[in-house]
Amino acid sequence: MTAAWVVVVIVGLATMAIKAIGPVFLGGRPLPGRVQAVVGLLAPALLAALVVTSVLAAGRDLVLDERLIGIAAAVVALLLRAPILVVVVVAAAATAVARAVV
Repeated sequence: MTAAWVVVVIVGLATMAIKAIGPVFLGGRPLPGRVQAVVGLLAPALLAALVVTSVLAAGRDLVLDERLIGIAAAVVALLLRAPILVVVVVAAAATAVARAVV
C-alpha cells in the first residue's frame, strides 16, 4: 500500500469517526435551534467560498478575467429568480461572449 492510499484510508476513518460523534453525544436529541440554523447555512457558504476562490484566484494571485463577468451574470439571473439551469446557461454564455470579445 502506497503512502497516498494510507492517507486516503486515514482520512476516511477520521471522517467516519467525526460523523459518529454527533449521534453519540446528542443521543437522539435534536440540535438546539441556533446550531441548526448555522448548520443549515454552512453548505451554501462553503459552496460560495469555493466558487469565488476558483473564479478569482490563481495560486496566490487575484485574477480578474472573463469568469468574473459570468459570475456577475449568474448573480443577476439569481436575483431575477431564474431556475438554476438558466443561471448556469446565462453564466456560461456571458463568459463565452466575454472571451470572444476580449
